[in-house]
Amino acid sequence: MNDKELEFSVFCIESVAERLGCKGERVYELLTEKSSILKEYIIPNYEVLHTLGKEYIVDDIIAYMQQEGVVG
Repeated sequence: MNDKELEFSVFCIESVAERLGCKGERVYELLTEKSSILKEYIIPNYEVLHTLGKEYIVDDIIAYMQQEGVVG
């Protein structure tokens, strides 16, 4: 993971946490320990995702989390 991907990952985690009303640490756990969304979706799709708006990115990640069963 390069610096831009790391910065984007932190942005995604904090933005999703804000939307879900929880701490970033919890979202990080959901994306890495309860699933592999960070490693298998967010980072590999960085080039596309980082060009999109915050609301779209957050909606997309939450929808993926729901599909994977890590949030209701």
